[in-house]
Amino acid sequence: MNPLTHASHLFGPLFSDPESETLWDTARFIDGFIQFERALAKALAEAGVVDHTIVAEAVEDINSFQPDLARIAESVVQDGLPVPEFVRQLKAHTRPSALPAIHTGATSQDLIDTAVSLILRDANARFEAQIAGLLTALDALTDTWGNATMMGRTRMQAALPISVSDRIATWRSPLARHKTRLKTLRPQVETLQFGGPVGNRASLAPHGDAVAASLAKNLTLSNPDRAWHATRERLTDYVNWLSMVTGSLGKMGQDLALMAQQGVDEVKFCGGGTSSAMPHKQNPVRAELLVTLARYNATQLPAMHHALVHEQERSGSAWSLEWMVLPAMVTTTATALRHADNLIQSIESMGLSAP
Repeated sequence: MNPLTHASHLFGPLFSDPESETLWDTARFIDGFIQFERALAKALAEAGVVDHTIVAEAVEDINSFQPDLARIAESVVQDGLPVPEFVRQLKAHTRPSALPAIHTGATSQDLIDTAVSLILRDANARFEAQIAGLLTALDALTDTWGNATMMGRTRMQAALPISVSDRIATWRSPLARHKTRLKTLRPQVETLQFGGPVGNRASLAPHGDAVAASLAKNLTLSNPDRAWHATRERLTDYVNWLSMVTGSLGKMGQDLALMAQQGVDEVKFCGGGTSSAMPHKQNPVRAELLVTLARYNATQLPAMHHALVHEQERSGSAWSLEWMVLPAMVTTTATALRHADNLIQSIESMGLSAP
């Protein structure tokens, strides 16, 4: 992720969202790996692959495991991913009798992709709440100022008078559709990854599908009929949704920035941004940020389309490109929704009489 977007950076408060960044930190991924290994051990017992007594020992050892994060970080450049060292340490920590229930039938991609699915589950729950809150704020704005008159504009030229509610409706309706569509998308991206070394679950034959079903149930994730190691359209569809959300917010921000222009004066904010050289100015900073964040996500979207091209049964280059782009787009969307809510809450008046 771009260091400028980190909350601790000078520009961070503009572009970051600490709650979203926490979802992608090292501790969260390690927790996802541990959840996967614990759920897999239980699934192996439930499918009759490993004895329940062995699994009970394995779960006990998994629960007490504290990985050496420094060693994992050192190995990433050599291995290309953190899982091999994580599994080496986990197996070294596990009593020999319990090893048949550790990582059996799984591969590195299963852990990483499932950890991402668990992260997206939490991100999506927050998105639903953020969009719902913004819709409520827009409804309150309509109740207060909806009957006021303003000038409708086509191609940035004065056209015919409209009501404030007409303008707000163009902001609200796409957001309502995005909220509805997220409910359809969630089962597609909050999904188990489990395919084993080459994605066909053959190392656990004939129990691979049964283990996958139990594993998905244990993690409360949807269970696809086969692994999606090299078929990434679920994530691409999802990031398209992220870009559409920020694009809709960017349209709202652009409108509000133009409405705040001197001479137009169709909206009044409290607490506008100041200028170092012109004390009389109140810059529509949050409105402008929504435009910036929309353009950022739109710029990242093609990268995820490039990452669709996973060669053969697993890619290294396409897969690692996702690790750079997906967290940034999720965080950008959460940031935009937070700024949008603050922006709407800061409106003091709307319509031709706004000043």
